[in-house]
Amino acid sequence: MIIMWAKLKSLLGLTERRSLYLRPLKEHDIADVMAIERQMYSYPWSEGIFRDCLNVGYSNWALIKDGQFIGYVILSIAVGEAHILNICLDPVYKGMGLGRKFLEEVLQIAKKKNAGSIFLEVRPSNAVAVNLYKTAGFKQIGQRKNYYPAENGKEDAIVLSLDIA
Repeated sequence: MIIMWAKLKSLLGLTERRSLYLRPLKEHDIADVMAIERQMYSYPWSEGIFRDCLNVGYSNWALIKDGQFIGYVILSIAVGEAHILNICLDPVYKGMGLGRKFLEEVLQIAKKKNAGSIFLEVRPSNAVAVNLYKTAGFKQIGQRKNYYPAENGKEDAIVLSLDIA
């Protein structure tokens, strides 16, 4: 009898590692999160904010590529709506299409948790992110004045929404 390799691996308890996948964000990831956060933002979230996000039960995910931590998302989901509070990709991996793939996976997570729409805020000065969201179908629904800290005071936020029902 010939046993297929996949079945044999399964019987032996062997698993294949996917090269790119999401897994729940854990306390031990905070150092990796902070390293990326500090590289990407002039005004990064604090370690305490990330710890709070882990403790309040948000849907927090780590993006792993070839065993390396390369990104994270903090996603709030309640009453049929999702809100991307923070999403970030290690700058080493920018321009490879991984941000788009990451966003697509986040949208699927929100859908699976019965969110009918998803919201986020983004700096107008973050043209790459604005373009990513708009090409993914997000629409501008508003603007928050003086939302983000900036070098010369405050920067507005563009509020975007996407129907994912």
